[in-house]
Amino acid sequence: MSGHGHVDASNKRVALLISILALFLALSETLGKAAQTNALDKNIEASNLWNFFQAKTIRMTVLRTTADEVQLDAQQASNETSIRQIKKWRDDAARYNDEPETGEGRKQLAARAKKAEEARDRAMAAYHQFELGSAAIQIAIVLASASIIVAMSALLWAALGLGLVGVGFTLLGLVAPTAVHLL
Repeated sequence: MSGHGHVDASNKRVALLISILALFLALSETLGKAAQTNALDKNIEASNLWNFFQAKTIRMTVLRTTADEVQLDAQQASNETSIRQIKKWRDDAARYNDEPETGEGRKQLAARAKKAEEARDRAMAAYHQFELGSAAIQIAIVLASASIIVAMSALLWAALGLGLVGVGFTLLGLVAPTAVHLL
């Protein structure tokens, strides 16, 4: 500050930089929490679908085993009702394995669960990018603030550089969250 109570121009620029960094920090934090919530939702969805898959597997196995057992008995008795029941059980077991009409066959459930897992993994990757971006921006704000107190331009340049890194991670979280993980 000068002797007349006016903020000098360099402090105004630093204050503007801090304001811009704070804006990006707020965006990064908000997007990070949204990505984290999405990841949790997709994890629950995948878990539910795998549980449904397991239930279908158990039902299918029970029906096949029962059909095999009754078939042995039916071969000995040659009972037409038993043969019809065996066919129904085998058809039900096949339907539990593949039911494209409802999307609830084991094949369809496995595909849906894998898709939910992929969405979860992408959301977690985005969350990590947003967290890195937030951390870099927070440190940049501290450095920019310190540059005013100690009047060191090196701190301001470091703040600007780290702020850009933070914004970069935030943008990665938005457009290519898995890009850094692929390296």
